[in-house]
Amino acid sequence: MDGIKNDRLREARMRCGLSQQQLADAVGATRQTIGLIEAGRYNPSLKLCTAICKTLGTTLDDLFWE
Repeated sequence: MDGIKNDRLREARMRCGLSQQQLADAVGATRQTIGLIEAGRYNPSLKLCTAICKTLGTTLDDLFWE
């Protein structure tokens, strides 16, 4: 994901009707972290990736891999 904007994460979050803050609260991160992931400026841990996927009802492949 290095430096690549993650529009799939943003789109999945919006489909679930969640703000960056709501997603952050649900996965134990900060709003800034979610924003940086979406902007492609932060490489999240596998633990955070899986928490995001569970919260958004999607898979790692769908959100984080080409």
